[in-house]
Amino acid sequence: MKTHEMHPLFPSGEWEGFYSYYPGDKHLMQCSFTFCNALITGRGNDDIGSFSWKGVYNTAVLSCSMTKFYSSHTVFYTGEVDENGIWGNWDIDGIWRGGFHLWPKTKQENQHAQKVEIETLLQQPLIQVLK
Repeated sequence: MKTHEMHPLFPSGEWEGFYSYYPGDKHLMQCSFTFCNALITGRGNDDIGSFSWKGVYNTAVLSCSMTKFYSSHTVFYTGEVDENGIWGNWDIDGIWRGGFHLWPKTKQENQHAQKVEIETLLQQPLIQVLK
């Protein structure tokens, strides 16, 4: 039994990023993930409060689905994984939705490029962001 995922795009540890309701909107997140045997677990904080993560990931198709559990509600996340982290959409009961981007904190060499990409992403219309 593995202790952590060995795929370089799924590193266990500290991650950071944001979620958005609409372009130009950015809500920062700090969290930790453990990727092991195709399962994701973790904890974190954002402007809503503390939360935990549970989900699944697939190294063959570079995707993941996660649920973010707050004490008051849950949020469903689906994303694609690449060298810049996890990108995708979040949804609450089909009523509220938006985009997100998370990346490992250890990727110091990509931070400037990620900040430029984030600003570009936030300037696009929501329809393009959610595709």
